[in-house]
Amino acid sequence: MADQLQIQSLVTKEGTLELSLATIPVPKPADDEVLVRVEASPINPSDLGLLFGMADMTTAAASGSSDSPVVTATIPEGLRKVVAARAGQSLPVGNEGGGVVVEAGTSEQAQALLGKTVGILGGAMYTQYRVVKAKQCLMMHDGVTSAESASCFVNPLTALGMVETMKAEGFTALCHTAAASNLGQMLQKICLKDGVDLVNVVRKQEQVDLLKGIGAKYVCNSSADSFMEDLTDAYAETGAYIAFDATGGGKLAGQLLTAMEAAAMKSAGDYNRYGSDQFKQVYIYGGLDRSPTTLNRNFGFSWNLGGWLLTPFLQKVGFEEAEKLRQRVADEIKTTFASHYTQEVSLAEALSLDAISVYGQQSTGEKYLINPNK
Repeated sequence: MADQLQIQSLVTKEGTLELSLATIPVPKPADDEVLVRVEASPINPSDLGLLFGMADMTTAAASGSSDSPVVTATIPEGLRKVVAARAGQSLPVGNEGGGVVVEAGTSEQAQALLGKTVGILGGAMYTQYRVVKAKQCLMMHDGVTSAESASCFVNPLTALGMVETMKAEGFTALCHTAAASNLGQMLQKICLKDGVDLVNVVRKQEQVDLLKGIGAKYVCNSSADSFMEDLTDAYAETGAYIAFDATGGGKLAGQLLTAMEAAAMKSAGDYNRYGSDQFKQVYIYGGLDRSPTTLNRNFGFSWNLGGWLLTPFLQKVGFEEAEKLRQRVADEIKTTFASHYTQEVSLAEALSLDAISVYGQQSTGEKYLINPNK
């Protein structure tokens, strides 16, 4: 166990992305650390920015061998400044994963994890072995597999964070876009369990059917002619004046605010040239659409559009509250927070052009899981 494989992403000064499998030493854990054999790590949308480095993956070309592939792609000239700070650095990728603790430091906390299946949020997870602080591990209950624990941080804690943000800001219901995703299904299950009204926004009828099948009451199809009317009615019925938008670009954020205003005006009665007094909040937390965010200012003056990320949220609520959320994830990992994958691939297979062409699209229902020790 002297060496291991790890996916690395390099951006050159000339504007080329290079993905490769590097051979690196297996590290030894310090007293307060553990060595985890990584058996599962998801490819989340949040991983792709670092992995692809703003490259146009339609230009991707493969070289090397099947065991040691190399993928190169061109970064458009207009986007090279965005990644200029990382030029020349070969960076490890992968936010989270699951595996088994195979070696532990001398501390009591580390020793308690030896032989246990854990979930980890620590970066550099597209690798065969990972050393992390014992306190970074979320120990799973007996019978939970590495694959089940692989996605126990980013999506579950983001979904829980949305509900907690809603409560903290004085709202009683919320809206979520790209709602048929793994994260969206988790959020719907949380809201059903906690008695919170959730307005789901999707793009296809089969996604409407999927969410209805798990108990969703409010699902609006953005491809339907009646979308704005359906959305306005859902807001009026639920009072969901806070929304979390995964798309980021395009006109959807503006449509959410417009429908919120229309719903608020329905109940306001009196005309106000400045719009309703109802405060409306839309948070952008993803970038599925890279085009500019377009707002058609027809939703009054009582509104806000901002960004939302998991890490600042966890820092804001503090360690104690974050630990409560983490424990809920561990307790409900097979139910509320269960993730579904369409394909399991090795490190080398994850760098095949066929695989990249699928998971690179970030399409709902096409989630890949890497097994580094496959």
